[in-house]
Order: sequence, then structure tokens, then C-alpha cells
Amino acid sequence: MAARLHALTVRASDPQALAAFWGELLGWERAPEGVVLLPDADTPFRLAFVPTDEPKAGLNQIHFHLTSNSASQADTVARALGLGASHLDVGQLPDEDHVVLADPDGNEFCVIEAGNNWLAGTGFLGEVAADGTRDVGIFWAAALGWPLVWDEDGETAIAPPAGGFKIAWGGPPLNEYAGPRRIYVELVAVGALDAEVERLVSLGAREVEWRGSEVEMADPDGNELVVRTTG
Repeated sequence: MAARLHALTVRASDPQALAAFWGELLGWERAPEGVVLLPDADTPFRLAFVPTDEPKAGLNQIHFHLTSNSASQADTVARALGLGASHLDVGQLPDEDHVVLADPDGNEFCVIEAGNNWLAGTGFLGEVAADGTRDVGIFWAAALGWPLVWDEDGETAIAPPAGGFKIAWGGPPLNEYAGPRRIYVELVAVGALDAEVERLVSLGAREVEWRGSEVEMADPDGNELVVRTTG
């Protein structure tokens, strides 16, 4: 049985401040502890923020795509900048329609133009875009039990069975990374933890460290993920 996608966890220099930024931008409710955001009806995971002293280095393996399906691109960009975001140059071409921004901690995200067919019908947070091989897309489709909605030229994407949201991997070549991933996945095992770990290993993951009721693992591209029994 597939594991449940519980959260994307973001390592942050100031978790409270970054949670406040994303909570305000996405319109998500903050849990009482202030460093967890509870998703809207269109998004199948929460956002959690944990402290780190490590400076951000290079591009993240994961970044968000915000749609212009319910608010204009210009309004979203202006609102994000007003909350503390900044424009970011990651090599995008002048004629590209999306806008690349960085949150107050330097994490890149994109505001996608109106009329984008790929994200039609998705919510405000329409997609998690990831750097990754085809193997990792196939792995996550099986790990979560989500169908592939794209599989061409090394690029893959998956969506929940009900649709309305996507996770996509851009295929090789991959970016170089330094240190732990800034954003990583947290899963909740539906059954016994050891059985879920064994299942994920059979799909191509590897064990890194057991920590009581949770296990740190790595997916086929080496990206950190955490599996626990409750969430």
C-alpha cells in the first residue's frame, strides 16, 4: 500500500518568519506552533519549517510553481514582493512568460502566466517542480500510488488520482548540490514502518538512518526523505 505524502519540510534560517511569508502568500492557515502550514483543499500536503544554520548554496532541488488561475500574475508578483520576496535571475530567457522570484530565505519559486495549459485546473500552488531523473519520477509514482501524467524525453510528472496538482521532474542533466537538501519530503507509512521501508527499498530507495519512529531514506537520485508512523 502506498505511503501518504505528509509534508514538504523546508530548512530555514528563521522558520517562524518563513512560515509567515508562505502562509500569507498561499493563504494557508498556520498551525498553533507557527511553523507548520495547513494546506488548502487543492494541495495534498502541508508545509513545515525547521531551523538550519547552513547557508543556502546553489539552486534547490525542489521549487514551487504558483498559478495565475485565480489571480493575475502581476498581482501575485506584487503581493510576493510586498511580503519580502525578490526577483531572481536563474538564467531564464527574456521572452519567457513566467516570473522567477526568491522568498526571504533565497528559495526560488515561479509565478506562472495566465492561460498555461499544463496547470489548467490546478490550485494556486499548482505544481512542485523538481530536478530529477526519469528513475526518480517512476519511483515517486509507485511510492505514492499516483499515476504518471507525463513521461517523455526523460521528463516525468505525477498527479494524485483525483488530479488538481502535479509534481514534475525535469530530467538530466541534474544540478550540482552542496550539503543537505533545503526542501525534503516527509511520508507517513500506512502500515508498519519496517514494511514501508522495505517497500520503498524495493522501489529503489535506500536506508540512511533509523531514528525511533521515523527513518531517513534517500530516493534513487539521492534526495533525502523521511518516513514516519504518524503525522
